[in-house]
Amino acid sequence: MSSFPIYLFIFIVFLNRYVFGWYLTILRGKNLDPKITGYEPTITIVVPLFNEGRSIYDTIKSLVELEYPSEKLEVTVVDDCSTDDSYEWASKAAAKFGNVRVLRNQINMGKRKGINAAVRASTAELIVSVDSDVIVFPTALRELVARFTSPEVAAVGGRIHVSNPNHNWLTRLQTIKYYFGQEHLKNLERALDQVMCLSGCLTAYRRSVLIELEPILEDRNILGVPIKYGEDRYLTHQIVKHGYKTRMTMDAFCFTKAATNLEGYFNQQLRWKRSNIADFMIGLGDAYRLHPLLTLQYLSMLLLVLVYPFVIIEHVINGKFFELASWHVVLIGGFSLVYHFSPAVRKLPPWLRVHPIAFMPMAVLMPVAYLLLTPLGLFTLDSSSWETRGHGNVATPRGAPP
Repeated sequence: MSSFPIYLFIFIVFLNRYVFGWYLTILRGKNLDPKITGYEPTITIVVPLFNEGRSIYDTIKSLVELEYPSEKLEVTVVDDCSTDDSYEWASKAAAKFGNVRVLRNQINMGKRKGINAAVRASTAELIVSVDSDVIVFPTALRELVARFTSPEVAAVGGRIHVSNPNHNWLTRLQTIKYYFGQEHLKNLERALDQVMCLSGCLTAYRRSVLIELEPILEDRNILGVPIKYGEDRYLTHQIVKHGYKTRMTMDAFCFTKAATNLEGYFNQQLRWKRSNIADFMIGLGDAYRLHPLLTLQYLSMLLLVLVYPFVIIEHVINGKFFELASWHVVLIGGFSLVYHFSPAVRKLPPWLRVHPIAFMPMAVLMPVAYLLLTPLGLFTLDSSSWETRGHGNVATPRGAPP
């Protein structure tokens, strides 16, 4: 098998995800992230909870202290049958703060059904989804709200920073990976107002749209098998499919703790891989509804997920392992340089930055993830595990990006 078609295909994927997106952001300029003033809707922050322990108390505390009128803000925690003391810590927070309530599922339902129950119980105009291991920056709500510039805008997501970037080599690597995932990979989607995956870490939705889509969200399955993971990706895709705009702003941000060991990291990557595969399988028939550039991106990423494991195997069988490995090293080295010289990175406080050499292990982790996690994800699509990272408390960040 000639390597030329494969590398040409990868080059096309690269152009579409990076170059075209970058070009469109330049064309849009200041219109890339429009905002309004004076809009102050009622908000319910929904926090799905499973086995976070004491850290859920810290998360709730950060939410009730956000810079937003307390009479227009409530926090609803949905405990999905935690097996540790998470419910007790959430209840303690509810007893202390008057605008916090805790719901507890009778059986393990998964994040999406738990969130849907909280949405039904709310009367707020906007629903803000926040993961239970996240600390939200005080101004984040106001920044999210300001991006709802028209009724067509149904969802606005924020940026995620790693709160423990320099803990070890793995958290440094993830810090750079988060940077690329938000600063570059979403440029095309942001420029077209069709961001295809807004993270459950920090995203605001119009409640009316969530109610409209509830029957679809409640019955998510593949060949009759209920799917409980990847709810944020699936929800965003459905919002776009139904003709609404989705946006992401870098001015609203939160902090999450990256996995500190390979077990936690690969559990997270496996969950995301399943989510990607499920999204491709369910949404493939509607890809033509997207902007042509997004359709190209959607189909090319599907092919990359399916084909790349075979590319790796073919190179190993034909004795071309070092050729492929060298290509990965050059690619990751180039990304490391982009991170190092990025103006967005240089604006960050020193504690949020890492040395660019930290990204080099990705030259190994990337092909391993494609080779092992793709088939494993395919054969475990019926998994209902939350696959949390098993971390402890989320430390309150010592500072924030400008």
